[in-house]
Parts: sequence; C-alpha cells; structure tokens
Amino acid sequence: MRDHSEEKPYTCDQCGKSFTQKGHLKRHVIIHTGEKPYTCDQCGTSFAYESTFKSHLRSHSGEKTFNCDQCGKTFFNAAHLKIHLNVHTKEKPHMCSLCGKSFSRMGTLKLHQKRHSGVKNHACLDCGKTFFTDTELKKHLIVHNGEKPYKCSHCDKRFSRSDCLKTHEKIHTGEKPHTCDQCGKSFTLQGDLKVHKKSHTGEKPHTCDQCGKSFTLISNLNIHMKIHTGEKPYTCGQCGKSYRQIGFLKLHLRSHSGERPFNCDQCGKNFFWPESLKNHLKVHTQEKPHMCSSCGKSFSQQGALKRHQKSHSGVKEHMCFDCGKTFVTNAELKLHQRMHTGEKPYECSHCDKRFSRSEYLRTHERIHTGEKPYHCPPCGKSFTQSSSLRRHTCLNTKKSSH
Repeated sequence: MRDHSEEKPYTCDQCGKSFTQKGHLKRHVIIHTGEKPYTCDQCGTSFAYESTFKSHLRSHSGEKTFNCDQCGKTFFNAAHLKIHLNVHTKEKPHMCSLCGKSFSRMGTLKLHQKRHSGVKNHACLDCGKTFFTDTELKKHLIVHNGEKPYKCSHCDKRFSRSDCLKTHEKIHTGEKPHTCDQCGKSFTLQGDLKVHKKSHTGEKPHTCDQCGKSFTLISNLNIHMKIHTGEKPYTCGQCGKSYRQIGFLKLHLRSHSGERPFNCDQCGKNFFWPESLKNHLKVHTQEKPHMCSSCGKSFSQQGALKRHQKSHSGVKEHMCFDCGKTFVTNAELKLHQRMHTGEKPYECSHCDKRFSRSEYLRTHERIHTGEKPYHCPPCGKSFTQSSSLRRHTCLNTKKSSH
C-alpha cells in the first residue's frame, strides 16, 4: 500500500514529470510519441487512449448513458456530466492568476492562460495559420479536407464538428435553454444570449481604430474593417464582382440563377431573401413602425429611417472621387458611380436589356408582364409606376377644382 507522502518514483525522461504509478507514466509518454493506436472506423479519427476512443464511439451511436438528476440532460461520458453539473452549482474553482477570471474546468483555464501568452505553436501545414491549441488546429483542418462525419438524424444534414451538430439539432427540437433574465427572451445558443444582453446594456466593446465606430460583436467589427482596407475576398465566378461578406456573394449569385425562393402569399411576388419578403409584406399591411423623432415621418424599415435621419444632419460623408459629388449614404454613392463606370448589373430575363438599378429593372419588366400595381381609387385606372399615378391624381385634382 502506498503511504500518504505521495512519492512519485516514475519519471518521464523527456520532460522530467513524475508520477505515483507506472500506468500513469505510460499514459503520459504517449503525449511525446504522438501514438494514437485507437482509430474510429466510421470517421477515421484516432485516439491515444481507449477510454477516449470509447467515448467518441458514442457520438456516432447517439448513446448517452450519463444523466443529470437535476435537469435530465444526458451525456456520452461521466466527465462531460461532471462538467455540466457546474452549470447548476455555478462553481468555478479554477482561477487565472493573471487576470482573476474563474473557470469551471481546469482545461478551460489552461486554454485561457495560453491566450495571455499570445503563443500560437500549432500551425496548419496547408495554409500556415497558427492556433493556441491542437484542438483548434484539428477543427481548422476540416476546412481543408471537407470532412463532415456528424450527421443529423432528423434531416440528414452533415457537420464537421459535433458541437455544430448539437446546435443544429436544437432547430428540430425547438429547444431554447438560454433565457434573458431582463426580458424573458430565450435563445438556442448561449452566445446569442450574451449578444442579446448587450442590447440592454448598450455595450459596444469593439471599436474601430480608424474611425472610432463601435460594435457589439468582434465579427461585426471585422466586417466593418474591410470598408477601410477595401478587402473583398468573396468573388463571383460568373461576372467577377467581389464582396466583403460571403452572405452578400450568395445573394448576388441568385441574380445570375434567377432564384427567388421567398414568396409573398398575398400577391405571389418572389424575393431573393427573407428580409426582402418581410419588408415587402409591409406594403400590404401599410405598417410603418419606425418614426423620425425630428419630423414625425414614419417608415416601414429601420434602414430607411436611418437614411432619412442623415438628411436632417446634412452630413454627406461619402464622396465620388471621379466628380467630387457627395452623398449621405454609401449606397447612394455606389449607385451614382455606375454613371461613371457604365455598369448595368441587372438584366431583364425577357429581352436581355440591362439596368444600373434593380428598381429600374422591376419597372421595365412590367412592360413584359403587363403588371400595373398602382391604382387610382376614384376612376379605377391602373399604372405601372407610382409616379404615373401621382401625375394622374394631380390632373384629376386640378379638373375637380375648376
């Protein structure tokens, strides 16, 4: 029997670390050799230890044998259950000696401390990007190999990471376990709740060092910074147009394919994306919830209100370098610049005529479709453009006044 002096007679000859048992030393040595003898035949991932390998197999089978007696949540292994219990106890016993931040897990503390050092010694051999931990590097490598071993049992969608699968599955279950204690709103992800809470505090901790604009999320700051750098890494393979965000590129690609998957159930009009449909529906409801505090004018969209409010300030900070003309918004500047470049990105699917603005295309297409959405209530006459209706109404008003 071993005494209480905690003698550690087994020493690693590579790093000098000592252990009380020979078995513990054997487990430790694998760290240096990199040996991973246990390989999953479903996804090819290898493991150094049999216990970790068995735990991984449960991620494929879906078997979760360890249950939390407080909330009923189930886990693949005992270690994950033990970590989860800290959610209920709020216990965070592991404190960082550098900044005082506390953590529920020793592993999370160690990862946090690496971020203080700034050392990223795990490098990707494909692209040279470096990471703090081997785990982060492994997650990144999936970008290159395209591997997606985790499959959703509800819709067959596949994911590169188990945590991404877990997040996705909450869409099917409707689970929103993270609730705001100020307004009661619930969220699927804890990260979404953290972002939401900043809407109550008004906190915007991420500031642009070039123009001073602040953001709630660092991802929003990173997107904003591309305005200053001019970086547009996402390029359309069909026309060569580039974008700052991949979401904008995906939206643009629909202009080539003609795909408009979002339909209005009141008039049948189709849209490229859900936000456009949401804004369009206000045409039917006449809803204008966004009011200008300066003049009382109301708008159906928050963005339209913000653009309008800039007209009160008189500030035109967006300048055309070709002719010196200035504009209130960057969108107005971009539309203006097409006069100089001659760019006409919007093509009619009926006659191949091209236009510089999407609204010009929509008006033109009514020639082909015969659509006349603007009606004069007194006489019932219809028009393709709102300006034609206004002129018509004006003439009727003049006639009735004589």
